[in-house]
Amino acid sequence: MLSPMARKNDFYDPEAGGQALRIRQFSATSESFEPPRTNYFSIYRMETGAGTAAIDETCHTFGSGAILFATPYQYVRFVPDEPIGGEVLEFHANFLCVETFHAEVGCAGRLFNDPYGVPLLDLDEQADIEVRELFARIQREQTLQELAYEEASLAYLKVLLILATRWKTNSHAACEATMAGHRHPTLARLGELIEAHYQTWHTPAEYAESLYMTPKSLGRLVRDHLGTTVTNLVRRRILTHAKWQLLHTLRPVKEIAAELEFQDELYFSRMFKKATGVSPKYFREFETAIRGGSNLSMSSGSPSIL
Repeated sequence: MLSPMARKNDFYDPEAGGQALRIRQFSATSESFEPPRTNYFSIYRMETGAGTAAIDETCHTFGSGAILFATPYQYVRFVPDEPIGGEVLEFHANFLCVETFHAEVGCAGRLFNDPYGVPLLDLDEQADIEVRELFARIQREQTLQELAYEEASLAYLKVLLILATRWKTNSHAACEATMAGHRHPTLARLGELIEAHYQTWHTPAEYAESLYMTPKSLGRLVRDHLGTTVTNLVRRRILTHAKWQLLHTLRPVKEIAAELEFQDELYFSRMFKKATGVSPKYFREFETAIRGGSNLSMSSGSPSIL
């Protein structure tokens, strides 16, 4: 089980000798389990048990043979219905930049950073075997550290992300065919509206009006299909935008907050810290130092995540 370590010991920091890629075991019996926040992308592989996973303020049920995807600085909590166990693969953007890899396979919009989707994938027997084998191969490379082990680990990780993206895409296509998936027509339209207006529309009523629904009806639809609220969907999209701007530009925090219609910079900072565990200033300075400023050479535009 992951030991209750101080936050700084769970953050990737090369100056402290941290690993940009690591695999650890985790378990939880009858009590809830909250992994420490990290600045890694995380892939949890559920080997045994069942329960509920809370990602930020969204809840999803899972069983054995599922994998869950969490983004850096994200809050994760497991509540077991029966004892759960598995392993978590964590990698920092320095090892594989998901933002760049997105252009190749779309994993950033499908596995990570999708405010309108479910960050959980149920695997069939064959897929579960393939994921288990890829975890084992990466663990072996990291343990033995033979010739070109980092390149081999990166190759296995890319294969894992490509396969997971395929499986999730196919799963969504099957759900759409039965009108039972999260891409319900109204939810698809809601996603489009949020993408177009998240900087200025912050209340459920504004989206409900455009969808010719009552806020209560829209809220029920979002809760039933996505396990969250309209407010949380909008807030998650705002945070994705804010993190991108903090990472890839030198714009003042006050300017970013104002762009997102937060007249009070302190309120924006409190919201950001509640969601990530760190202040906007710390987030920018710490990650930029780790990445050696390479993040600032990327485009300052905010990419679409649909």
